[in-house]
Amino acid sequence: MIPALIAIAAAFCAFIQWGDQVALPDKDVNKKEAKYVHQVEKQEEKEKYEKQKTVRHPAGYMTVAEYEQLSMPKDRMEMEVEIPKTPTPYDMVYVPQPKYKLVRFNNPPGSPELTITNTFYRNRQQNSQGIVSPDFKMLVYPAVYYYPNSGSTACDLFVIRLEKAKTNLDKVLTANTIHRFSEPIMSTDKDNDNYYTFRTITPVDFSKDSNYLLAKEKIGNEKDGIWKTTPYVYDFENKTSYSLQDVRDSIEYYWRGKGLNLNDKRWDVYPLGFSQKDENIIIVNALAYTGDVPVRLGVWSVGVKGENPKLISLGNPNIAISMNGLKLVKDGVVAKTITEQEEKQLKKVEKAHAKQQRKEDKAELKELKKSYKARIKEMNAEFRESQKDYNMRKRINATTSENDALEKYRQLKEEQAIKKQQQLERQK
Repeated sequence: MIPALIAIAAAFCAFIQWGDQVALPDKDVNKKEAKYVHQVEKQEEKEKYEKQKTVRHPAGYMTVAEYEQLSMPKDRMEMEVEIPKTPTPYDMVYVPQPKYKLVRFNNPPGSPELTITNTFYRNRQQNSQGIVSPDFKMLVYPAVYYYPNSGSTACDLFVIRLEKAKTNLDKVLTANTIHRFSEPIMSTDKDNDNYYTFRTITPVDFSKDSNYLLAKEKIGNEKDGIWKTTPYVYDFENKTSYSLQDVRDSIEYYWRGKGLNLNDKRWDVYPLGFSQKDENIIIVNALAYTGDVPVRLGVWSVGVKGENPKLISLGNPNIAISMNGLKLVKDGVVAKTITEQEEKQLKKVEKAHAKQQRKEDKAELKELKKSYKARIKEMNAEFRESQKDYNMRKRINATTSENDALEKYRQLKEEQAIKKQQQLERQK
């Protein structure tokens, strides 16, 4: 017992003589708290590192903020679309892949018409054949709607912007409704009070410079046939449409002067297209139905804005009609040898892509681990530095008066900074 008391007394005397040079049990609450906070921060960094490894390939386990970040709406106009390909069933080795080509849309002149499929009345909507502008910058297509409550039909004309940096054929093959402009350029009346009425807009042709689009609006009844066709021209530069109703009025006025009241007859006009001689002139054919053989009411011309309608001929004049717009049609199937070769090349590309993906994934994991270790090393260094700084301030406060403590602390920090700088210079 006495030797133990002598040892304690000797340790106390040593502490009085040499200050904190004697190591005593660490009972400093501040240091314990700092160490605990440091361990918590390191654990948070570790959890953050583990989470970064898992969120590289999201599996659905994420916070609301992360989900909202990934679910932010994308610009649909910039979304990439792949060329459609006929899928191959698992039990089939070879499936013929169709070939496509571009042909003139308005060939022969005035022939474009809407084709309603059997699924139209079930789906209540149909996107019909589109026409491509001569400069391959846009595709215009009609969207037809069916209202089963009245059996009536309406239509909108939409524009799809074609993608750049592709071949002309690929531009059309990758045209998709996600790239269409939200508002239609032309629309029919959406009033569906009249039973079995239909209103449709059919594109006919583009002008050679792609500034104008000729279209025809057809109004009729499923039980009674077509009532009226009105040509329209859409101006892409001014973003407006012009009705060519004046040419119908001129035809009625001309034949009324000849003693024929067309209001008592069934007759209609057929826009043929743009004149080759003048792109600002629309050629229109008119026919009356008085029996088995339609009666010619003349071939007429009218300006793109509906101005200055004129009778060209009552016979069958030789008028050159330009054919500018294009459409996509099937052109047979790709040869079996080519399809098989493409599949082999595709498998090689997919294999190389998967290998590159694994390589990039491994490099990313390595970089994440390196960054995590560097961060932990930095945090440990900062913690040791803060502990040294705390011990130094504690020693100063224990051996120095309150007025001189701050000045001495600054002096020691400056000396440490000088020593650190000298050490860095020696390392260089």
